[in-house]
Amino acid sequence: MEIMDLISPDAVIASLRATSKKQALQELARKAAELTGLEERRIFEVLLERERLGTTGVGNGIAIPHGKLPELTRLYGIFARLDKPIDFDSIDDEPVDLIFLLLAPESAGADHLKALARVSRLLRDRSTCSKLRGCDTADGLYAVLTQTPTSHAA
Repeated sequence: MEIMDLISPDAVIASLRATSKKQALQELARKAAELTGLEERRIFEVLLERERLGTTGVGNGIAIPHGKLPELTRLYGIFARLDKPIDFDSIDDEPVDLIFLLLAPESAGADHLKALARVSRLLRDRSTCSKLRGCDTADGLYAVLTQTPTSHAA
């Protein structure tokens, strides 16, 4: 599974303006609603429910919020680079500035886990994160996300 299987150029936000975790999730739910055709509120509630189980702020300025929705027919990814880092209740207590949202069908099972692992591997790479933080266009971010070396392949 490759990142380009999860994300499209129109699913990249170069400069997300949010001052809180909740606001960031709302903005991402809005974008996800555009891409999936599902109701924004429904997506937001699934993301909030997942955050209640434990933060998706994985450390090093990165969050990978995710959720499952039975109405989806495939996996969807959305990437956002925030204007300014925000508190995301991350495991390392550091603010977050890179968010990769992942939405999966209820039936995705192993594919959902593979996608999460793939995103996690990509964003664990400090060089990739450095490039993402230095990029200010959606096209540039998409290029960085999808041109990763094959050594990261699942």
